[in-house]
Amino acid sequence: MTHEKHAVILAGGKGRRLQPYTINFPKPLAPVADLPILEIVIRQLKHHGFRRFTFAVGHLAELLMAYFGDGSKWNVKIEYSREEKPLGTVAPLTLIDDLPEQFLVMNGDVLSTIDYGQLYNYHRDNEAELTIATHPKEVKIDLGVIEYDEQLEVTGYKEKPRLHYDVSMGVYIFNRDVLDLVIPGEFTDLPTMVHRLMNNNRKVKVYTSDCEWLDIGRPEDYALATQRFLKMRDRFLPAEVDVSKPMVLDHPLRRKDDVTA
Repeated sequence: MTHEKHAVILAGGKGRRLQPYTINFPKPLAPVADLPILEIVIRQLKHHGFRRFTFAVGHLAELLMAYFGDGSKWNVKIEYSREEKPLGTVAPLTLIDDLPEQFLVMNGDVLSTIDYGQLYNYHRDNEAELTIATHPKEVKIDLGVIEYDEQLEVTGYKEKPRLHYDVSMGVYIFNRDVLDLVIPGEFTDLPTMVHRLMNNNRKVKVYTSDCEWLDIGRPEDYALATQRFLKMRDRFLPAEVDVSKPMVLDHPLRRKDDVTA
């Protein structure tokens, strides 16, 4: 039996951390080298077998719709679901009527080399209700950390320690029936949903990956993402037919190969 791979892209945020870049156009249209980051994501997901997309939009939705249209330019189908007020990471999914039994959900500003097809199969093989893609992250504390007991006596001193965590990549696989836990109209984010699932003894899995993963939420991270993409373009876009002739952005909503004489 063939399962249609459907991806929901969360593209309704205001991108406040990346201002002033995102004042006039939405963060998913922010160019990484010569392509908007969301176009990179669409190309990646298509490479891994996803052909149907729903963009959950809000802030500056018209610009996203003008650029991506119905998706025919990439030989995929793109639809739009608009939220009139911020609903969080999960609640916007309840506005989409025809979701399949399993579907991918991700932020529209994720730059990664993760194998989306493998993640999807992992979720199905493990019969999870929600799978969260994670990435190892080191956090450096630039201060001396004091440890002490209940009597306020020092028990340890760590100078500029490095902490290690597995953090969410902003990429998930959902089962449709987990949306039954969303209260209609309520702001529901991913942490709230995870706790509700655990409290109801429903399976939440982690998919660990040491792939390339960059968060473009801050200006300094945005610059790094562009550098990494230029250096490893073939890893981010392995399906490109001719990387020697990339489409060049001269405007957030227009590519040079779209301009006719």
